[in-house]
Amino acid sequence: MPRLKVKQLRSKAGIAPNMRETLRSLGLKRVGDVVVKEDKPEIRGMIYAVRHLIAVEEVK
Repeated sequence: MPRLKVKQLRSKAGIAPNMRETLRSLGLKRVGDVVVKEDKPEIRGMIYAVRHLIAVEEVK
């Protein structure tokens, strides 16, 4: 299954609490953090919700 590399680019200061929780659920705690996640519909939904705060690329 493909994997996605997710990197937090922007701070979570001043954003809605549900977006903060979404970043936390993805495993991102601070700017510059990188996590690799399985490409699943649930993960894609979380990524979509905070797409303005992160960068995503596919990893083989």
